[in-house]
Amino acid sequence: MTDDLGAIERAGRLGLAVAMAVFMGLAFEGVYKREERSSPGGIRTFPMLAVLGAILFLLDTRSKLPFVVGLAGVAAWMYAHIRAAAGNHGERPSLMIPTANLLAYTFGPAALTLAPWLVVAAAVAAVLLLESREALHRLVLQVAPDEVFTLGKFLILAGIVLPLVPDHPVVAWTPISPFKIWLALVAVSSLSYASYLVQRYLPMKSGALLPAVLGGVYSSTATTVALARRQKEAGAARTDLTVGIVAATAIMYLRIVVVVAIFNAPLALALLPALSGLSVLGTLIAAWQWRRRDRSLPPISTPLAAINPLQLMTAVTFALLFVVIALASSWVSTSFGVRGVYVLAAITGTTDINPFVLSLAQGGVSNIPVSALRVAILIAVASNNALNGGYALLFGGARACARAAAVLFCLGGLGLAVALIYLR
Repeated sequence: MTDDLGAIERAGRLGLAVAMAVFMGLAFEGVYKREERSSPGGIRTFPMLAVLGAILFLLDTRSKLPFVVGLAGVAAWMYAHIRAAAGNHGERPSLMIPTANLLAYTFGPAALTLAPWLVVAAAVAAVLLLESREALHRLVLQVAPDEVFTLGKFLILAGIVLPLVPDHPVVAWTPISPFKIWLALVAVSSLSYASYLVQRYLPMKSGALLPAVLGGVYSSTATTVALARRQKEAGAARTDLTVGIVAATAIMYLRIVVVVAIFNAPLALALLPALSGLSVLGTLIAAWQWRRRDRSLPPISTPLAAINPLQLMTAVTFALLFVVIALASSWVSTSFGVRGVYVLAAITGTTDINPFVLSLAQGGVSNIPVSALRVAILIAVASNNALNGGYALLFGGARACARAAAVLFCLGGLGLAVALIYLR
């Protein structure tokens, strides 16, 4: 590839390598030289290494032997530094120093053979890692070991299992493939996991509003139950907890639009006016109640516990529910038509509505127009609102949760009314 480069382009690429080496050298000296440490590398050394690597690479672009010999020489130089640092009064050598020097040495060949943005990205990543040393070390102390395991499970779901499952229907009963099922799981898990991380690591010493909003991204039903129990423990109706229940439902409407948009943009656009309107109404009611709260009451002493959404049984349950609901939707549509799908929507609304909504968004029910799918999802959401209102009364008591339940019932009734208007 380098033989095909013109002289001007080759000079420009070499200039890019030197510029990125200078950029990284500035960050390197800012971190290591301010401590008056005798560390090899910096604003002069890195550009020289980049030029050296480029010249040795161009001497023999086929075997690359000169470049490899030079790389071995730089590595030996770095090894000698590590040994010297280790023997200097027991000073702990940093592997970032030899790594930065070796990276600078590769900038020249990388700029000559790869896309320029890759060289820029490598330099930027190196600078960010150098400058955020203290912040990253503090992060290690803050992150619990089980969180690393949780992140590993998410990467397994998204990066290993998803590419391996087949992307074609395996049964004739539904057009949805295993890949679409697992993609739906990854989409829902991504939103839930992001909400979980914010809820767990964002400082929230007290109060119910922000945890409720984040809980609405994960599960409005689980958040409603948790806040209703807090109401019962308080022994009287607390406005902040009522606002949290309503806010979780308001966020739930937007979550459904986002999840549907990932798989079916026309359906998301069809749902947007109704669901965004209900979300705005719920937000206005929550804001009105928040302004009328009793400010003399202390905030809740402990925040809501963040629920890890990446449990194995949660993933298995979601996948099984998705398959069952997809098969049921296809069978109901074939046997009873669109009205049967509407009845199924009302039934599934009393459980987790995500599998049903995503099944419709991915085409689990064929030969049904977008307008009918919109009505079915609105019915499911209205049914789910009624379920959450019932849960509020059940777990919080009629005295403490009457206002929250009334708002949820009203929002559900309005959603059902909008569905009926669309139906006509």
